[in-house]
Amino acid sequence: KLAAEFPSEDIFLMTASPVIKAVTNFKQVSKTLEEFDVEEQPSSLLEKRYPNIRVIQSGVKQLKSDEHKIYTEDGKEYIYEKLCLCAGAKPKLIVEGNPYVLGIRDTDSAQAFQKNLAQAERIVVVGNGGIALELVYEIQGCEVIWAIKDKAIGNTFFDAGAAEFLLPKLTAESRETPIECKRTKYTLEANEEKERPRGASDKLGSALGPDWHEGLHLKGTKEFFHKVHVEILCEVKKIHLQQEFIQLQRTSLTFPKGEKNIEADEVLWPVYVELTNGKIYGCNFIVSATGVVPNVEPFLDGNNFAVGEDGGLKVDKHMHTSLPDVYAAGDICTAAWEPSPVWHQMRLWTQARQMGWYAAKCMAADALGESIDMDFSFELFAHITKFFNYKVVVLGKYNAQGLGSDHELMLRCTKGHEYVKVVMQNGRMVGAVLIGETDLEETFENLILNQMDLSAYGEDLLNPDIDIEDYFD
Repeated sequence: KLAAEFPSEDIFLMTASPVIKAVTNFKQVSKTLEEFDVEEQPSSLLEKRYPNIRVIQSGVKQLKSDEHKIYTEDGKEYIYEKLCLCAGAKPKLIVEGNPYVLGIRDTDSAQAFQKNLAQAERIVVVGNGGIALELVYEIQGCEVIWAIKDKAIGNTFFDAGAAEFLLPKLTAESRETPIECKRTKYTLEANEEKERPRGASDKLGSALGPDWHEGLHLKGTKEFFHKVHVEILCEVKKIHLQQEFIQLQRTSLTFPKGEKNIEADEVLWPVYVELTNGKIYGCNFIVSATGVVPNVEPFLDGNNFAVGEDGGLKVDKHMHTSLPDVYAAGDICTAAWEPSPVWHQMRLWTQARQMGWYAAKCMAADALGESIDMDFSFELFAHITKFFNYKVVVLGKYNAQGLGSDHELMLRCTKGHEYVKVVMQNGRMVGAVLIGETDLEETFENLILNQMDLSAYGEDLLNPDIDIEDYFD
């Protein structure tokens, strides 16, 4: 976007990774909903397309904002007129430096995971967001103990009802063949990779795209299909290595076969997880999919950034940080403006793309001394994804975020087919979750945006015999 806005200026892209992430197959589904793939491409493609872009492959060592200078790991320095920090986030590991704990957030860690899974008989997955959800669904031939702190699975995206709707898919004996995913993938050449040590997730990789598990062979050693046991309302209390565990003289559990059938495990595992509910399970390794923390480390030293509660760099409604000429976008930033009542920040690919694009517009407007309005994509939170092979659309305050008890829910569910939930407040729609091919996303998006009073329609709003789209055309 910057290269297009300033064709005669030099635009430097600094990246620690040899590949860059490009948005491809972009499709505007509705006013605010967009679908796209995220693809790794060699940086030369970007330089070919825009002759004024130079990609510098090196990590950033230090930012000296008062001098408008960036120092890179390879010992060089660069002077900038305007700077946008888009360094993303890194996985929030349950423990640092344990070789049996893998964080998954980027393509490199997904590859390390795949290598380890090939020899695994049982793994423990900790976390309840999108990555954990997809992971548990995709793993075959390996026992999975899934520890979540909530009552229901997928809590970042759904409520308990949606989780109930999806659960049968986790225990299904076989899998329908997934729709072919058309995306080229660039992988780093094997020799460049230099066998990463198992715990090395501190290396910077590029963040995973929405269908990162495509083309990865996620299969353990066992011959069965799905074997998942969910432990709810618990977190990891402690992780014991095999030796420590033997000295503890405690018992660990076998994979539960039913509610009553809980037996002591005779097998010796490389690592043991003690949960806050008192249960201990042995496993080959632990996957930490517990979200991300903004990657601000290289930039804080010597700079007086205003930092949000979640650790991100605070940005105003023009994506400007608290320092002159320094902007931030994507996972590294914290939206510190007064948001629209039906938008909230969530560290997702869709928002990263919107923020990056808008930040470039703001930098351009600022350089030209023009004023600029807030981009429309921040009017309504809207995200489209796929879980368990279902299309999933979430709109607005889809989980009644921040509404307290001042709201009501309406539901419509057809087992194995669709799940529709709307969040109503004072007769107006403020959020929705749509799972399956409901074709309601555009209608609901409009109803949330125009805040029409729907109290007169009552339950009929979700009546499957009424064609709601025609109604509100």
